[in-house]
Amino acid sequence: MWLAGLVKNNIKGGNGGVGSLLVRYMSRTRAVNVRKINPKVPIPEAKSIASSLYDLIKQRGPLTVPNTWTLAQEAGIGGLNSKTHMKIMLKWMRGRKLLKLFCNQVGSNKKFLHCTLPEEPRTEQSESFPEPVLQTKKKPSAKRKKKTKK
Repeated sequence: MWLAGLVKNNIKGGNGGVGSLLVRYMSRTRAVNVRKINPKVPIPEAKSIASSLYDLIKQRGPLTVPNTWTLAQEAGIGGLNSKTHMKIMLKWMRGRKLLKLFCNQVGSNKKFLHCTLPEEPRTEQSESFPEPVLQTKKKPSAKRKKKTKK
């Protein structure tokens, strides 16, 4: 009850505060769940397209969508029907944590770039030398045996 009055007063011209924040929060639409994107092709074909796009982006560095489309056409990636289909595939790859989308702002212009996520470093040294096995002695248990009365 008191919250409704507070919101009502703030909307009508109060000092902003909780009411305007609440209205702003409640009027937002939910973000798209990118994990549930339909790639529009069978999953094995989607995986092959995704691996080709992943290799392209990994090789050329962060790319915008138009640059990715141009390079995909030049590389002859099969299975991509259109630029819209490629955008769906990129979104599907982001949902599977294969790609990352970040914004590069220069002045009033924004460029959205796709890049690959960093892979875990593999060191040759750790593979050649196995970890030493630590041997520990068993300690006697902390519980004492109860002495029986005779």
